[in-house]
Amino acid sequence: MKKIFFATIALFILSNHGFSQLNWRALQNGQSHMIQVHAGLDYSTSLGIGYAFRLPVNFPVVAQADYSFPAGENVLDDFKTRLGAQAEVLHVGNFSAAVSAYGVFRRFENQTARIVNFGSSFSSVVGYFKRGWHAAAQVGFDKAITSQVKHSKWMHENYPGIQDGWYIPTGGNFTYGVQTGVSMGTHDVTVKAGRVLTQDFKTAPFIPYYVQVGYQKRF
Repeated sequence: MKKIFFATIALFILSNHGFSQLNWRALQNGQSHMIQVHAGLDYSTSLGIGYAFRLPVNFPVVAQADYSFPAGENVLDDFKTRLGAQAEVLHVGNFSAAVSAYGVFRRFENQTARIVNFGSSFSSVVGYFKRGWHAAAQVGFDKAITSQVKHSKWMHENYPGIQDGWYIPTGGNFTYGVQTGVSMGTHDVTVKAGRVLTQDFKTAPFIPYYVQVGYQKRF
Protein backbone atom coordinates (compact mmCIF):
# COMPACT_ATOMS: atom_id res chain seq x y z
CA MET A 1 0.00 0.00 0.00
CA LYS A 2 2.89 2.40 0.63
CA LYS A 3 3.96 1.96 -2.99
CA ILE A 4 0.47 2.88 -4.20
CA PHE A 5 0.35 5.93 -1.93
CA PHE A 6 3.76 7.35 -2.84
CA ALA A 7 3.23 6.67 -6.55
CA THR A 8 0.02 8.69 -6.29
CA ILE A 9 1.84 11.53 -4.53
CA ALA A 10 4.57 11.56 -7.18
CA LEU A 11 1.97 11.84 -9.94
CA PHE A 12 0.15 14.55 -7.99
CA ILE A 13 3.05 16.98 -7.64
CA LEU A 14 4.22 16.52 -11.24
CA SER A 15 1.90 19.15 -12.61
CA ASN A 16 2.81 21.77 -15.16
CA HIS A 17 5.18 24.63 -14.53
CA GLY A 18 2.81 27.58 -14.64
CA PHE A 19 3.81 31.10 -15.60
CA SER A 20 6.63 31.43 -18.13
CA GLN A 21 9.78 33.40 -17.44
CA LEU A 22 9.43 37.10 -18.21
CA ASN A 23 11.62 38.81 -20.79
CA TRP A 24 12.67 41.73 -18.61
CA ARG A 25 14.09 43.69 -21.56
CA ALA A 26 10.76 43.51 -23.41
CA LEU A 27 8.77 44.77 -20.40
CA GLN A 28 8.37 48.48 -21.06
CA ASN A 29 7.37 51.39 -18.84
CA GLY A 30 3.62 51.58 -18.49
CA GLN A 31 3.17 47.83 -18.98
CA SER A 32 2.12 46.78 -15.49
CA HIS A 33 -0.29 43.94 -16.38
CA MET A 34 0.34 40.58 -18.04
CA ILE A 35 -2.07 37.81 -19.02
CA GLN A 36 -0.83 34.41 -20.14
CA VAL A 37 -2.12 31.10 -21.43
CA HIS A 38 0.04 28.00 -21.64
CA ALA A 39 -0.08 24.34 -22.62
CA GLY A 40 2.40 21.58 -21.95
CA LEU A 41 3.33 17.97 -21.40
CA ASP A 42 4.43 17.22 -17.85
CA TYR A 43 3.33 13.66 -17.01
CA SER A 44 0.02 14.68 -18.55
CA THR A 45 -1.22 17.15 -21.13
CA SER A 46 -1.98 20.30 -19.19
CA LEU A 47 -3.46 23.75 -19.79
CA GLY A 48 -3.34 26.93 -17.76
CA ILE A 49 -3.98 30.64 -17.43
CA GLY A 50 -2.14 33.29 -15.42
CA TYR A 51 -2.09 36.94 -14.44
CA ALA A 52 0.87 39.07 -13.32
CA PHE A 53 1.26 42.61 -12.03
CA ARG A 54 4.49 44.61 -12.02
CA LEU A 55 4.89 46.09 -8.55
CA PRO A 56 5.68 49.83 -8.22
CA VAL A 57 9.04 49.35 -6.51
CA ASN A 58 12.61 50.38 -7.34
CA PHE A 59 13.69 47.01 -8.75
CA PRO A 60 12.03 44.64 -11.28
CA VAL A 61 9.56 42.42 -9.42
CA VAL A 62 6.28 40.93 -10.64
CA ALA A 63 3.54 39.38 -8.49
CA GLN A 64 1.82 36.42 -10.15
CA ALA A 65 -1.08 34.01 -9.87
CA ASP A 66 -1.86 31.09 -12.15
CA TYR A 67 -4.21 28.15 -12.46
CA SER A 68 -3.48 24.95 -14.39
CA PHE A 69 -5.26 21.66 -14.95
CA PRO A 70 -4.77 18.44 -16.94
CA ALA A 71 -6.71 18.05 -20.18
CA GLY A 72 -9.52 15.54 -19.71
CA GLU A 73 -13.22 14.99 -19.30
CA ASN A 74 -13.54 16.52 -15.82
CA VAL A 75 -11.32 19.59 -15.96
CA LEU A 76 -12.16 20.77 -12.42
CA ASP A 77 -11.31 17.48 -10.63
CA ASP A 78 -7.54 18.03 -10.68
CA PHE A 79 -5.87 21.43 -10.59
CA LYS A 80 -2.91 23.44 -9.37
CA THR A 81 -2.92 27.07 -8.23
CA ARG A 82 0.14 29.19 -7.47
CA LEU A 83 0.58 32.61 -5.91
CA GLY A 84 3.94 34.31 -5.63
CA ALA A 85 6.43 36.56 -7.38
CA GLN A 86 9.54 36.63 -9.53
CA ALA A 87 12.25 39.27 -9.43
CA GLU A 88 15.30 40.17 -11.49
CA VAL A 89 18.24 40.12 -9.09
CA LEU A 90 21.11 40.72 -11.54
CA HIS A 91 21.33 42.67 -14.81
CA VAL A 92 24.69 43.06 -16.57
CA GLY A 93 24.42 44.12 -20.20
CA ASN A 94 22.14 41.59 -21.90
CA PHE A 95 22.67 38.99 -19.20
CA SER A 96 20.09 38.59 -16.48
CA ALA A 97 19.39 36.42 -13.44
CA ALA A 98 15.98 36.09 -11.79
CA VAL A 99 14.49 34.14 -8.89
CA SER A 100 10.90 33.19 -8.12
CA ALA A 101 8.98 31.80 -5.16
CA TYR A 102 5.38 30.57 -4.95
CA GLY A 103 2.91 29.10 -2.55
CA VAL A 104 1.10 26.15 -4.15
CA PHE A 105 -2.28 24.49 -3.61
CA ARG A 106 -3.18 21.33 -5.54
CA ARG A 107 -5.96 18.80 -5.82
CA PHE A 108 -5.80 15.33 -7.34
CA GLU A 109 -8.33 12.50 -7.43
CA ASN A 110 -8.45 9.00 -8.92
CA GLN A 111 -10.12 5.70 -7.99
CA THR A 112 -7.84 5.22 -4.99
CA ALA A 113 -7.88 8.61 -3.23
CA ARG A 114 -8.55 12.31 -3.22
CA ILE A 115 -5.52 14.38 -2.27
CA VAL A 116 -5.26 18.07 -1.46
CA ASN A 117 -1.84 19.53 -0.94
CA PHE A 118 -0.13 22.69 0.26
CA GLY A 119 3.40 23.25 -0.97
CA SER A 120 5.94 25.66 -2.36
CA SER A 121 8.11 26.03 -5.43
CA PHE A 122 11.30 27.95 -6.09
CA SER A 123 13.30 28.52 -9.27
CA SER A 124 16.12 30.56 -10.74
CA VAL A 125 16.71 31.58 -14.34
CA VAL A 126 19.96 32.81 -15.87
CA GLY A 127 20.26 33.81 -19.51
CA TYR A 128 20.68 36.26 -22.35
CA PHE A 129 17.79 38.71 -22.79
CA LYS A 130 17.21 41.23 -25.56
CA ARG A 131 14.07 43.17 -26.35
CA GLY A 132 13.08 40.87 -29.20
CA TRP A 133 14.16 37.47 -27.85
CA HIS A 134 15.77 35.58 -24.99
CA ALA A 135 17.43 32.26 -24.18
CA ALA A 136 18.03 30.99 -20.66
CA ALA A 137 18.67 28.03 -18.37
CA GLN A 138 16.38 27.24 -15.45
CA VAL A 139 16.54 25.13 -12.28
CA GLY A 140 13.72 24.69 -9.79
CA PHE A 141 12.37 22.74 -6.84
CA ASP A 142 8.72 21.92 -6.10
CA LYS A 143 7.94 20.64 -2.59
CA ALA A 144 4.69 19.09 -1.39
CA ILE A 145 4.88 20.20 2.25
CA THR A 146 1.70 18.61 3.59
CA SER A 147 -1.03 16.53 1.94
CA GLN A 148 -4.42 15.36 3.11
CA VAL A 149 -5.41 11.95 1.75
CA LYS A 150 -9.00 10.73 1.73
CA HIS A 151 -9.18 7.23 0.30
CA SER A 152 -12.06 6.11 -1.86
CA LYS A 153 -14.80 3.70 -0.85
CA TRP A 154 -13.17 1.11 -3.11
CA MET A 155 -9.89 1.42 -1.19
CA HIS A 156 -11.58 1.11 2.21
CA GLU A 157 -13.50 -1.98 1.05
CA ASN A 158 -10.38 -3.69 -0.29
CA TYR A 159 -7.94 -2.49 2.40
CA PRO A 160 -10.00 -2.11 5.61
CA GLY A 161 -7.05 -0.92 7.68
CA ILE A 162 -6.10 1.97 5.44
CA GLN A 163 -5.99 5.38 7.14
CA ASP A 164 -7.10 8.78 5.92
CA GLY A 165 -5.35 11.88 7.19
CA TRP A 166 -2.51 14.38 6.81
CA TYR A 167 1.00 13.42 5.75
CA ILE A 168 4.05 15.65 6.39
CA PRO A 169 6.17 15.92 4.28
CA THR A 170 5.18 14.10 1.10
CA GLY A 171 8.02 14.63 -1.39
CA GLY A 172 9.39 16.99 -3.96
CA ASN A 173 10.86 17.28 -7.43
CA PHE A 174 13.83 19.07 -8.97
CA THR A 175 13.56 20.40 -12.51
CA TYR A 176 16.23 21.71 -14.85
CA GLY A 177 16.00 22.79 -18.45
CA VAL A 178 16.23 25.53 -21.04
CA GLN A 179 13.81 28.07 -22.45
CA THR A 180 13.65 30.54 -25.28
CA GLY A 181 11.15 33.06 -26.55
CA VAL A 182 10.39 35.90 -28.92
CA SER A 183 8.80 39.26 -28.09
CA MET A 184 6.91 41.34 -30.64
CA GLY A 185 5.27 44.57 -29.56
CA THR A 186 3.19 43.66 -26.51
CA HIS A 187 3.22 39.91 -27.23
CA ASP A 188 5.57 37.18 -25.95
CA VAL A 189 5.80 33.53 -27.01
CA THR A 190 7.91 31.20 -24.88
CA VAL A 191 8.97 27.56 -25.23
CA LYS A 192 10.69 25.61 -22.48
CA ALA A 193 11.76 22.01 -21.97
CA GLY A 194 13.76 20.00 -19.48
CA ARG A 195 14.01 17.08 -17.10
CA VAL A 196 12.46 16.13 -13.76
CA LEU A 197 14.13 14.30 -10.86
CA THR A 198 12.74 13.37 -7.47
CA GLN A 199 14.36 14.98 -4.45
CA ASP A 200 16.59 11.97 -3.73
CA PHE A 201 18.33 12.51 -7.11
CA LYS A 202 18.08 8.76 -7.74
CA THR A 203 14.71 8.28 -9.41
CA ALA A 204 12.67 9.91 -12.14
CA PRO A 205 9.02 9.71 -13.18
CA PHE A 206 7.84 7.43 -15.98
CA ILE A 207 8.03 10.43 -18.33
CA PRO A 208 11.09 12.31 -17.00
CA TYR A 209 10.72 15.33 -19.30
CA TYR A 210 8.54 18.42 -19.52
CA VAL A 211 7.66 20.70 -22.45
CA GLN A 212 5.59 23.89 -22.35
CA VAL A 213 4.51 26.57 -24.80
CA GLY A 214 3.20 29.90 -23.48
CA TYR A 215 1.71 33.09 -24.86
CA GLN A 216 1.67 36.35 -22.95
CA LYS A 217 0.04 39.74 -23.55
CA ARG A 218 1.50 42.83 -21.82
CA PHE A 219 -0.51 46.00 -21.29
